[in-house]
Amino acid sequence: MYLLWSVFTPPSLSAHGVTVITHGYDSDADGWVAAMAGDITNYYLFPGTTFTIYKITLTTDGSNYFYQWQRTDGGPPSASLSGEIIVKLDWSQMAGGLTEPYDISTYTVASVANFVLLQTNIISELGGHALAEYPIHLIGHSRGGSLMSELSHLLGENGVWVDHLTTLDPHPFNNDGNDDPFFPTDAPASSVYANVLFADNYWQDLGVGVDPDGERVSGAYNRQLYSLSGGYAGVLSPYHDNVHLWYDGTINLNTPFFDSAATITSSERLSWWAPYEDYGSYAGLFAGFYYSLIGRGNRMSTDQPLGAGFPAVVNGYNQNWDIGAGTSLNRTALSTNIGTWPDILKFNVTGTNTVTAGSSVITKFFYQYAGSSNVTVQIYFDRDFNPYNSNGIQVVQGLVPKTGSASVNYYQNLALATTNVPLGTYSIYGKISDGVHTRYLYTPELVTVISPSQPPILDVLKLNKTQFRIGVDGTTGESVVLQNSTNLLSWSPMVTNVLATSRWVYTNTVPTNFTRQFYRAILGR
Repeated sequence: MYLLWSVFTPPSLSAHGVTVITHGYDSDADGWVAAMAGDITNYYLFPGTTFTIYKITLTTDGSNYFYQWQRTDGGPPSASLSGEIIVKLDWSQMAGGLTEPYDISTYTVASVANFVLLQTNIISELGGHALAEYPIHLIGHSRGGSLMSELSHLLGENGVWVDHLTTLDPHPFNNDGNDDPFFPTDAPASSVYANVLFADNYWQDLGVGVDPDGERVSGAYNRQLYSLSGGYAGVLSPYHDNVHLWYDGTINLNTPFFDSAATITSSERLSWWAPYEDYGSYAGLFAGFYYSLIGRGNRMSTDQPLGAGFPAVVNGYNQNWDIGAGTSLNRTALSTNIGTWPDILKFNVTGTNTVTAGSSVITKFFYQYAGSSNVTVQIYFDRDFNPYNSNGIQVVQGLVPKTGSASVNYYQNLALATTNVPLGTYSIYGKISDGVHTRYLYTPELVTVISPSQPPILDVLKLNKTQFRIGVDGTTGESVVLQNSTNLLSWSPMVTNVLATSRWVYTNTVPTNFTRQFYRAILGR
């Protein structure tokens, strides 16, 4: 993995979000879901080693619905430098199966999950914050794809945007053309709602008999999987299960790789991914999880990974409004948007990533709020990716007008002053609040604030007949070229040095017959 880090680590990293992963029929969150959650924290671009993983379990007694939470790995959110929370959503008691007492429609399960994400008192470790305050990535397999699609719908009705929706071989019972006798009718998964920024769908129709097929999703980047031999071969639904194994194989790039039930070997690495999606022996690097906020893939790419005539990545980007990918009717309208929550949709550094202290960082900021009042926006420079640990430096605060549900507003060339920001490298996040509900979003770009260049200052001391001690005072990190001359007209470079501290001392030896010697220092280029 060291090669990947040196080749692919960009001058920016992005985290601080909630990734929710869930299973489908006759499954739970203790197998491949748990493996995928752990693999995310070991992804080669994951920023830092601190994170939070929760398991949230949804159950019913047939009349009432209940939730339980447990932190299964990592530390509390307040101590996390990455700011990343991963949720393993377990609804196995309601998902169906030979040993399950209940089989509940995903319409109902999604409403319970929606409640859990929106409330501020669900997880005590969040200290009064809701999971929905973070950028959200929803990942669901099979019936779980139906569940996550409907969850994105319900979040949107409350005004909450979903940054990323990933469906893995979605198969709603008795919907989208599926006929599943003796099972409930699930929510559809065949389209993407207007509050989803980016959607991708990975599906197959290779199975026969009891092996369910997935489906295309309108408005998503649809990546059909044509080769899925191996992996879960030998189980009841091998191709269907291999879809989530394929996706996990874009997170865990090791070969072999075991997801707690099946293995990706060199054979699967060679056949499951297209050449576009590979980097040398790292097959799958440029696919799947690559398009998450953590993976930092270009969601607005017009590339067609499977070749001409196949879907382009940008097809999955929200084009209801011009948020960077143009406009088209690629989203399904929400049935309602009561505008309870304000949203930052995108936040980017559009100018240089390195600025001198006192200069401004130039950004662009998209937001939407369908509520009834104006909302407050605050922007912070942060040493990590966690807005809850109170080490941010506020540089902007002000009211912005409401947009309504039919519009998106943006501020272009928004200048962030660095006057009161100490030298160093920072992430930048925006906070938007109506006084009750708050959401956060970090720019994917990092910014470095450096000292303004100051000309170096010299002092010269004659040590003896042939030696001079030259002291140079300057700015740490600056490149300084020391020059000499005998006539103040022609200068010759003697030595170049990058100042490790603000003081550098150099001893120069001159010929015994020299007549005069002048010295100067200039900044290197």
